[in-house]
Amino acid sequence: MPEPDRIIRLKTVLSRTGLSRSTIYRKIAEGTFPRQIQISIHGAGWHESAISRWIANPASWRPQDQGDKL
Repeated sequence: MPEPDRIIRLKTVLSRTGLSRSTIYRKIAEGTFPRQIQISIHGAGWHESAISRWIANPASWRPQDQGDKL
């Protein structure tokens, strides 16, 4: 059975990507970075697999249909 995809929060995304908060949100708006998912009323996070795919190849990253949308 495959491991479930973890949800990571902004602090972890910042440290893993080396990007600033404003750069991440600008890239989300441009469609060049994974969108966060709602995990509670006031909380959001990212699928770890989506961030890993972006880190592996940021220049050609494109959203997938499964879970990269808010």
